[in-house]
This record gives sequence, C-alpha cells and structure tokens, in this order.
Amino acid sequence: MIQDIEKFRKAVVTLKSSATFILDYGNDTTMTETLFNKVRWITGESSDGTAIETTTNPHSEITWTKVKAEMDKL
Repeated sequence: MIQDIEKFRKAVVTLKSSATFILDYGNDTTMTETLFNKVRWITGESSDGTAIETTTNPHSEITWTKVKAEMDKL
C-alpha cells in the first residue's frame, strides 16, 4: 500500500535528512528489500541541472535493516 512507501520516505529522512532518492515502485507498493535495492540515489547535479543518480547506495547509515526498523516504528 502507498502508506508503506510513505513510511519508507520518513525512515530515510529520519536516518539521513539530506538523502535524496527516486523510487519507481510501479504497482509494487509494499516496501521490501528487493525494492529498496532498486532505489536511485541522487548524488549531485550535472552542469545542465539534471540529477546525477546511482543505484549503489552512497549512504552507509541507510541500510535496509535500519530502514525497516524505522518503518516498523511508524
């Protein structure tokens, strides 16, 4: 459900408020480790103003285990 995706967003903000990401969840609205591994993390901005993205999580403080624990608190 969409509520799960919102919990994910809140969990990421709790763990690192400056982290930005794109999550294309399509019809898969239950947040799982598989979906977490598909997050496109924004690491900067190119000279033409477009986002620089990576699917390799650049934030050591944001792991699936930590995100799931924060989501469970909500």
